[in-house]
Amino acid sequence: MTNLLTPQKLAPPGRRLRRERQTAEAAARTRQVADQLAETSGRPAAQLLQELQTTPAGLSYGLAQHRLERDGANVLTPTSAPRWYTQLAKAFWNPFILVLAVLVTVMYAQWLQVADEEPFDPKIVILGAMVLISVGLRFWQEYRSNSSAAALQALVTTTTAVQRLAGNGRMPTTVEIPMDGVVRGDLVKLAAGDLVPADLRLLTAKDLMISQAALSGESLPAAKADTRFPDDGQRLTRDPVEADNLALAGTSVTSGTATGVVVATGSDTYFGSMAGALTGERPETGFDTGVKKVSMLLIRFMLVMVPIVFLINGITKGDWAEAFTFAVAVAVGLTPEMLPMVVTTNLARGAVALSRRKVVVKRLNAIQNLGAMDVLCTDKTGTLTEDRIVLDSYLDIHGEPDDEVLEYAYLNSHFQTGLRNLLDQAVIDRMHEAEEVVVDARFTLVDEIPFDFARRRMSVVLRRNGADGPAGEHILITKGAVEEVLDRCGHLAGGGRRAELTDTLRREVLHTAAYHQRQGMRVLAVATRTVDEPRGTYGVEDESGLTLIGFLAFLDPPKQDAARALAALAGSGIAVKVITGDNELVAARVCADVGLDVGTVVTGAELDSLDEAQLRALTRTTTVFAKADPTQKARIVRALQADGHTVGFLGDGINDAAALRDADVGISVDTAVDIAKESADIILLEKDLMVLEQGVLRGRLTFGNTIKYLKMTASSNFGNVFSVLAASAFLPFQPMLAMQLLVQNLLYDISQLATPWDRMDRDYLRTPRTWDARGIGRFMLVLGPTSSVFDITTFLLMWHVFGANSEVHQALFQSGWFVEGLLTQTLVVHMLRTRRIPFVQSRATLPVMLMTAAVTAIGLYLPFSPLAGVLGMQALPMAYFPWLVATLGAYCLLTQGVKTWYIRRFGSWL
Repeated sequence: MTNLLTPQKLAPPGRRLRRERQTAEAAARTRQVADQLAETSGRPAAQLLQELQTTPAGLSYGLAQHRLERDGANVLTPTSAPRWYTQLAKAFWNPFILVLAVLVTVMYAQWLQVADEEPFDPKIVILGAMVLISVGLRFWQEYRSNSSAAALQALVTTTTAVQRLAGNGRMPTTVEIPMDGVVRGDLVKLAAGDLVPADLRLLTAKDLMISQAALSGESLPAAKADTRFPDDGQRLTRDPVEADNLALAGTSVTSGTATGVVVATGSDTYFGSMAGALTGERPETGFDTGVKKVSMLLIRFMLVMVPIVFLINGITKGDWAEAFTFAVAVAVGLTPEMLPMVVTTNLARGAVALSRRKVVVKRLNAIQNLGAMDVLCTDKTGTLTEDRIVLDSYLDIHGEPDDEVLEYAYLNSHFQTGLRNLLDQAVIDRMHEAEEVVVDARFTLVDEIPFDFARRRMSVVLRRNGADGPAGEHILITKGAVEEVLDRCGHLAGGGRRAELTDTLRREVLHTAAYHQRQGMRVLAVATRTVDEPRGTYGVEDESGLTLIGFLAFLDPPKQDAARALAALAGSGIAVKVITGDNELVAARVCADVGLDVGTVVTGAELDSLDEAQLRALTRTTTVFAKADPTQKARIVRALQADGHTVGFLGDGINDAAALRDADVGISVDTAVDIAKESADIILLEKDLMVLEQGVLRGRLTFGNTIKYLKMTASSNFGNVFSVLAASAFLPFQPMLAMQLLVQNLLYDISQLATPWDRMDRDYLRTPRTWDARGIGRFMLVLGPTSSVFDITTFLLMWHVFGANSEVHQALFQSGWFVEGLLTQTLVVHMLRTRRIPFVQSRATLPVMLMTAAVTAIGLYLPFSPLAGVLGMQALPMAYFPWLVATLGAYCLLTQGVKTWYIRRFGSWL
């Protein structure tokens, strides 16, 4: 079966060309922005401030507000819900609604020609009611859903510190404002842990390290220059990421402080220009394509059947005007006009249900794709693990536990002034809170040598206060990567002994560290030395002649419920593949701990040597991909799709944006970078696979109720038209008036309004589901004639038993078929909604039961009601009803038998 959910296969040539053009335009825009930033980087700071019409103390509040109104908010793309009138207009844009609207227009035009002689045609009112009910309900559901999604997204806000001029415009004040309120010319204050809110030209910087992985994919933070005001700028580079004196939107501060002036905001930033390549027209989803395929199938069927009905009635009855009106009613009967409403209601209910679980659905159609997903690609950090580091062990040089190693590591982490990373925090968390007071009394910080990613270590120099050593003595404590620290050591100490670090001992300690690394742990080395000549400042050159005292082994622990979540996903037919930038040893350890069959871990470097066919073959057998860059992530997703899978991707960085867009359903989290959230279809307010598993079930429920409506309506309407053709060919009068057909169709539509509130059988939810237009056509052709069998028996019953065999008695004939036809159509809701025995093994929900019961009661009442004359009906004799009960019972038995055969023959039902 064709995989209808592969966007690359679905995109028409015109859409692909538009997408390629958008990509080319975005790339040109990125180059233009890069050139502008290069010029900004090389321009003197004083000149730049003058051009931006700002001061070294910042902007006034009034000027900042004026620029905000003029330039717009500092966001990449607006995220507000569309206006109500836009949503209302879109609610009309559906082929079935358009068909009904054309029919209403034609019938109204016909009536206008005879308006002076004929009363207003009530059929126009019925058709108009069908259109308004479908459009109104669809609009209301979409409006509610969009409003709810916008409200949920508004819960997440991020602020930044800017310097503004207060009072008389001379008093600089630092205030926290939302990031979207930052404007060009603002002076932004950066500190460790801050997100860079816009493109900044740095004016001052101290020990500033910027993580630019979100832009460049480089995991190591970059040192930024201290460009003091006023200055002549730094070296000119065309790549703004490499510029020493630029801090770009989308990056973050890992250590140090800085002040910068905003030179670009929102979509004008380098980040925004890159996002432009990702925010154009999205590829069509499998949901969209599936609905279109089914719609076109039914429309083609309508175009074939309606002319046949028209010709047969015109030829046999001789009244071509009446034949046309009857054919129009048949066309309406073949139109599942409630499909847009049912689909939208299903999706909206799914969105509301997921919102209660802290999941924001940005695109309603993504819910169905979530249910169709059979492969989930995800990072391990925060998904399989707790996204925190714990200190697993502290070891001496022989690999034995040693409290002295922990104490020195704690001193290093406690006294550093930069941003403490997760490893430092893990060391601190291992000590008792009371230790902080004791340590502060014993030692005083003299200086520190900050961490950088070239040395991969950091050091602090402490002065002893005389509690446990000579007062005034300076001790240097270094902590960092094993090989880098070991290169600065001349001795090692352990078990009360100190020895020179020989080549043999070096190999032994490296072997000890490597053992723990092979266990999937991160290992740091700890070394110390006493300073011979104490002084006030120290540098990198002082990190020499160290004595290695031991190691720290860290672990990112797996989530307690990760294994259960993975088992639940596997039980739902979803394979999980881990794609991470971390090293293969750590990735393998974590995946094994949560129960994944790791097998052979494939690194990103290995992928580069494979062509697309080889990569597709590799994805079938590989579970864990390590050290993967953004391009490789997207390649893996596309390879899985090309292999026939429906792929979900869970990511939170700009490096994930391409994969998020390529995936059939992109999933991100509220803490993700803006472009990741923009590229995603679903936003998790909690990064939890159990939430995803519930979303998958909701997606399958949504799909099931939608396909249920389609199959029930298509098969029932086809059966009616088949019956109409048979009756029209032999009866001397119309088997049912056009008015009666329209009322019957309206009541049947109403009986299915509760379909979105129905349940699905549990076994149905265990398997991913995709659209299959051919399956719907087959279902219609097999099940439709089943109801026609009993329509024909009803014709014979009314003709031979009740004597309705002439035009004089046509009202009785039509009333009998109206009731039987409506009740079998309504009963089909229960017969076809499950592959099990209805009412016995599977029961519909209360809303469905009540709605179908109400329509049944109305159908039975109409021939006896005051409206009977208007509708061309008459009261049915009581003798008719035992026959009706027998007909309905036989219909249930035959339908159940055909259902059993169909499932055995084709292996599926809904």
